[in-house]
Amino acid sequence: MSGENSSADDVQRVWDVVVVGAGPAGASAAYAAAVAGRRVLLLEKAELPRYKTCGGGIIGPSRDALPPGFELPLKDRVHAVTFSHDGRFTRTRRSKQTLFGLINRPEFDQQLVEHAQKAGAELRTGATVQRVEQHGSAVPDRRTVAVVLQGGETVLAHAVVGADGSASRIGAHVGVKMDQVDLGLEMEIPVPDTVAEDWKGRVLLDWGPLPGSYGWVFPKGDTLTVGVISRRGEGAATKRYLEDFVARLGLAGFEPSVSSGHLTRCRAEDSPLSRGRVLVCGDAAGLLEPWTREGISFALRSGRLAGEWAVRIAEAHDAVDTRRQALNYAFAVKAGLGVEMSVGKRLLAAFERRPGLFHAALTGFRPAWKAFRDITSGASSLGEMVRSRPLAQRTIALLDRGHAAAVTEADEDLVDS
Repeated sequence: MSGENSSADDVQRVWDVVVVGAGPAGASAAYAAAVAGRRVLLLEKAELPRYKTCGGGIIGPSRDALPPGFELPLKDRVHAVTFSHDGRFTRTRRSKQTLFGLINRPEFDQQLVEHAQKAGAELRTGATVQRVEQHGSAVPDRRTVAVVLQGGETVLAHAVVGADGSASRIGAHVGVKMDQVDLGLEMEIPVPDTVAEDWKGRVLLDWGPLPGSYGWVFPKGDTLTVGVISRRGEGAATKRYLEDFVARLGLAGFEPSVSSGHLTRCRAEDSPLSRGRVLVCGDAAGLLEPWTREGISFALRSGRLAGEWAVRIAEAHDAVDTRRQALNYAFAVKAGLGVEMSVGKRLLAAFERRPGLFHAALTGFRPAWKAFRDITSGASSLGEMVRSRPLAQRTIALLDRGHAAAVTEADEDLVDS
C-alpha cells in the first residue's frame, strides 16, 4: 500500500518485524519473516517499480536463494563470455549450459516484493526513514524499536532489518564500517535488432586500465546494459574508461535511455551486523563480492538470514537473548558469505597487480574457466572451491604472496598446463 493509504494506527501497533528498504535484501528479509507467520511491515522510500544502477546478472547462488515458485523475469540467458584486456586479446569462451541469467532490476525487485506480500508482509511506499531509536521517550519498552519517518511519524517494531542500500541510515545506526568503496557507471543503450542479435546469449567482460577496474556488456533484448567500475577517487578516469569502452564497441552512435552512477561499499571484516534489536543486510551491511562487486546474491542470501533471525530477535524477552540471536545471525553471515568475501578480497588484490594473468588464465587455462563456469552457474562457490580443491588452495596461496617470484611461478604453471 502507498503512504497516503496507510492506517493511522501504525503508531500504536507494534509490528514483529519492520524492514527498511524494498530491494532484493529487504524483500527477502520481509518474505522470510512473513512466511514464518509474523507481522511484517516493509518500508520503501520510492514508488515501485524504480530503476537501480545494476548490471542485472543472476548467478546460481542468486537463483538458489529465491523464494519457492519465483519465476525469473529473464531478458536473456548467457551461454558465452567474451573476455578482453583493455580492449585487446579478445577471446570468447562458450558453455553448453546456461552460465547465468540477465534481468532488469525494476521488474525483478517488484516481483520479489510481491512474493513478500503474498507471504503476508505489508508494503508501505513513499516512506523515508530518518532514524531508528532503541531508547528514549519514543520507545515504550526494552523489547521495542522506534522507526522514525520523515515528517515525525513513528512506527514501532520488536525487530528491525536495515536493507536501505549502500548509503544506509540503519547501517549508520549499527556502526557499519566500509573498507572498499567503488564507483560504477552504467548506461542502458537501446540498439537495433541487428546489433541485439549479435549480442544475444553473450556477455563481454573487459579488464580495464585502472587498478581493479573492469567493464561489461549485458544484453537484454533490445537494450544493452554497458558499464564500468573502479575504485572511488578515480571519477574522471572511470568516466573516460566508459566513454572509450563504448566507442571501442561501436556503440557511441546510440543514445542511452539511462546514464547513471552508483557507489558500492564493501564492509570491513570487523564491521558489526547488528545493534540491539536492529540487524543490517545486503548493501546496508556492505555485503558484496569484493572482486566482481556482485551484490544481488549477497543481498538475497543475507536478507533471508536477516529475516529469519529478526523473527528470533522479535521473540527475545531480554537483552541477553537478543544479543545471543544477533551473534548467531552474524555467525551465519560470516560462515557463508564472509568466507566468500575473504577469498574475493584476496583475488581483488591479486587482480589489481596482474590483470593480464587473470585474463590469460580465464582464456587459456581450462581449470580457471571451469571455476568461473561453476561459480556463475551455481555448481560451486568461491568458499567451497578454496575449502575443497587443492589446486584452488595453491593458486590463492600463490597469488597472496604478491611478489615477483610468485608471479613468475604462476606464469610458468600456466605455460606448463
